[in-house]
Amino acid sequence: MSSTTSGLDSPRQLRRAELASRRRHPAGREVVHTGPLPVSYYVIAIVMAILVPLGLVMVLSSSSITQFQAGNSPWRYFQRQVIWAFAGLFVMWVALRMPLRRIRMFCRSFWLLSMGLMLVPFVPGIGVSVRGARAWVGIGPLVFQPSEFLKLAVLLVAADVITRRGSRMGELKQVMLPCLTVIGLAAFMMVAQNDLGSAIVLGSIGLSVLFLAGAPLLPMFGVSAGLSGAAVAFALSTPYRRQRWTSFLDLMNSREGDGYQTWQSILSISNGGLTGRGVGAGSGKWGYVPLAHSDFIFAVLAEELGFIGVFAVLCAYVALIWAGTLVALACKDRFGSLVAGGVVCWIGIQTVINVGGVVGLMPVTGLTLPFLSYGGSSLLSMMAAGGLLLNVARNGR
Repeated sequence: MSSTTSGLDSPRQLRRAELASRRRHPAGREVVHTGPLPVSYYVIAIVMAILVPLGLVMVLSSSSITQFQAGNSPWRYFQRQVIWAFAGLFVMWVALRMPLRRIRMFCRSFWLLSMGLMLVPFVPGIGVSVRGARAWVGIGPLVFQPSEFLKLAVLLVAADVITRRGSRMGELKQVMLPCLTVIGLAAFMMVAQNDLGSAIVLGSIGLSVLFLAGAPLLPMFGVSAGLSGAAVAFALSTPYRRQRWTSFLDLMNSREGDGYQTWQSILSISNGGLTGRGVGAGSGKWGYVPLAHSDFIFAVLAEELGFIGVFAVLCAYVALIWAGTLVALACKDRFGSLVAGGVVCWIGIQTVINVGGVVGLMPVTGLTLPFLSYGGSSLLSMMAAGGLLLNVARNGR
């Protein structure tokens, strides 16, 4: 990644630089590359164009039965996800078209807004509790999870701080302390909502950006060890949490209790065989696999599309991560490079944690599978992140 720093120390200076750029270019637009787009740009666009529609199909397949049994329309979750997908397309277009300089100008305001929204779930009558986590906001028919937007906000702010002060990376108070403060406050809010899974992902995103920026390894190791210890202590703090987070270690004895979800998902995956039972023909979604449309959608996908379908989907994620890595390495703008690297780490880490929990290799954390699981906030934030990747691929060369 490029080690160039911008030297811009405040939103006011960023604004002045943008106005100066506009005076140099009467059209008032940031100069962009007009040559051929890199292959990585098309790979990212194609993978997202495959995963998002596939996710809509799998949401319909995995939710229609249980919704019909509950007396609701079989199309209920599918229709909601389609609305979120169109909103995601708009947000992705904005993230793609907005100059990186302007994104930097607004990233701290975005972080403050996201932190403010994290307080709303605690308001009686508005906050919504799901499976013990009070992490959702419900206003009429609109239900969303602010922590999904906070992940993106933390990524952008960390990249901005490092870009402004990157030449002083060795000074802990100048770079690491501000970044860790932003990360720590956000993670604390997530833990307060009893959403440890999101806090783990957010911490991983922030530390990944610091690592990619070349932060000193010894302090990084100490911070990582401390955060890991805190996460383990929280997970084991009560008998309920301890049983929930350790049930995957002994599924045979916990399959009727806290390990029920994972056990049933493994059975569904094994039923898929090589080619799967066909879309809509799976049995796990008939109430056997809880949350088949969201956290455990990978199990439904594996049963209905089989090993071949699972292999193709995992290859799509690998291609997305590979292309995003190339974008980050090729970007000449330090902020864009760190944003691209952070998005790649975010998608990769969350995918590994979700799939690992579904197949019984890791604890179930309640995290969604990027682009595929039901969840409007998750889809919206992921498509915004994808738009940023495309933006960097297009303009960061």
